[in-house]
Amino acid sequence: MFDGLPLVALLGVFAAAAVAVWFAGIKLSDTTDILSTRFGLGQALGGVILLAIATNLPEIAITVSAAASNNIGVAVGNILGGIAIQTVVLVIVDAFGMREKVPLMYKAASLTLVIEGLLVVGVLIVSVMGTQMPASLIAARLTPVAVLITVIWLIGVWLIGVANRGLPWHDKAGDAPDTQEKPKGHSQSEKNNSAIKSGTRTAKTVLLFFVAAIVTLVAGVVLERSGDAIAKHIGMTGVLFGATVLAAATSLPEVSTGLTSAKAGDYQLAVSDIFGGNAFLPVLFLVATVVSGQAVLPQAQNTDIYLAGLGVLLTSVYLAGLIFRPKRKVLGMGLDSLTVLVLYVLATAGLFAIAHAR
Repeated sequence: MFDGLPLVALLGVFAAAAVAVWFAGIKLSDTTDILSTRFGLGQALGGVILLAIATNLPEIAITVSAAASNNIGVAVGNILGGIAIQTVVLVIVDAFGMREKVPLMYKAASLTLVIEGLLVVGVLIVSVMGTQMPASLIAARLTPVAVLITVIWLIGVWLIGVANRGLPWHDKAGDAPDTQEKPKGHSQSEKNNSAIKSGTRTAKTVLLFFVAAIVTLVAGVVLERSGDAIAKHIGMTGVLFGATVLAAATSLPEVSTGLTSAKAGDYQLAVSDIFGGNAFLPVLFLVATVVSGQAVLPQAQNTDIYLAGLGVLLTSVYLAGLIFRPKRKVLGMGLDSLTVLVLYVLATAGLFAIAHAR
């Protein structure tokens, strides 16, 4: 559909789709928070799953579109590249969203967030293991590794729900001293209160949710198709484009919602949204496998495995930040965020080196 368009037109279409993802994604996140509060889902299993799916609708649309068109490289690159670049969103939140004079991880420190980060590491490691499995190991459009990733994610989400209800520690919430004053998720309740004051009914919120979801899905497909055409025009591989430009475009809503949560003093929610979304993304390998009818992970390239390793590395840096809680800021951000930023820049250069070494 886009292959015959000139590069300028393709860039315009891609930018328009990115803007649509930005605004629809923000509205989707806001309505999800309101509906979770009104239906009493909160931090429960259903609420976490709903939030994970809603905030990753652009990635879902791109994965389905790419898998349906047999463009497996873009699908895998967007999933794994998305994890890396969404982790870098925390750098932006730390540098520009903090109303305190201390780094993000100092105020967000919580054992529940450590569990969420470990879940990201776990599903990524299983994904890497899945790349070494034979492509013939598939039945009923399912592969053992893709199913295992989904099962691990569900168990991890359940454990996070258990942790949110209380941990067998001196502080049952698992929070470090001198963290955020209000409980995690208070900004969601505040959004709901504002909606009530403005007279926004549940039916209208549900309608807005579905409209935003449809816009996000359509814009996601347009991003994938126009992005693939742009990559061909500029001689960039689908894997590289999916892992960098495309992943950055689909991460725009996370930037806005993360900054909003941090400025509201809900630092734990800002980190939880990123870790939660990252933990869900590898579940899309199951979606890609079902849609394409192929074992997706065994088709992963060196760059895909590299990106998975990068996702583990960046998440591990923030896990260390949650535990050690650096209080000093360097260049306007925590030492952990600065480390993540430097590692991401170096790793991106390495990604291009790998791609052009063939």
